[in-house]
Amino acid sequence: MHISPGISRRAMLAGSIITGISSSIPKNALGNPTSSSRKVNLRSGMTVLFQGDSITDAGRQNRQKPKPNDQNSMGNGYACMAASSLLTQKPDLQLSIYNRGISGNKVHQLDARWQSDCLDHKPDILSILIGVNDIWHGLKGKYDGTVQRYENDYRGLISRTRKALPNVQLVICEPFVLRCGAVTEKWFPEFERYRASARKVADEQGSLFVPFHEMFEQAIQFAPPHHWAKDGVHPTPYGAALMADHWLQAVRG
Repeated sequence: MHISPGISRRAMLAGSIITGISSSIPKNALGNPTSSSRKVNLRSGMTVLFQGDSITDAGRQNRQKPKPNDQNSMGNGYACMAASSLLTQKPDLQLSIYNRGISGNKVHQLDARWQSDCLDHKPDILSILIGVNDIWHGLKGKYDGTVQRYENDYRGLISRTRKALPNVQLVICEPFVLRCGAVTEKWFPEFERYRASARKVADEQGSLFVPFHEMFEQAIQFAPPHHWAKDGVHPTPYGAALMADHWLQAVRG
């Protein structure tokens, strides 16, 4: 099997981790990973870009000059696991996959770096997971944003992207939390409104939507919340593997 030269043996193993962890949950137990019949078309030579906050970032290196299909540039989370699976299972497509997530980001911070960290890459497929910091930083008294600002900023970001890249295929991922660690009842019902806004923007833009929160709500039937994300926000390897599997199901249709 031909493997893209940038992906390491360590990253290749992530694909098998996904299969092993996901197989411990009954088939179809987590439901349909997409909210509609929309699909993403994977074709040869495409560029795939993951964007978001720390959940996507996951400790990636080479921040100034990230390399495609490179372990250090992909981090250790769901983005790397999904990328390694695509690269090992679809080597004939010769995909170029990047991760430009940055820890702590909110939507308006994505917008501030969007030209260099997204548009300049000219992605054919753009996956965005953003939202948890928009509420979390507010609860900590470090941000005065609202759900409406989140929605407006998100809508503006996607409109800007569509204008610059009219043929881009968008994957909007649902922000999620699990009730453990830092996540208390103070997060609710406000967090539900952020989830709803992300779905609303996805529907308005005709984007594929990956319901991660819904997925984890079902996953806690098989293991407690801290199994998937000890602090309620950042997924464990088990949670990241489940996310990668769900993301791949959605993208592959």
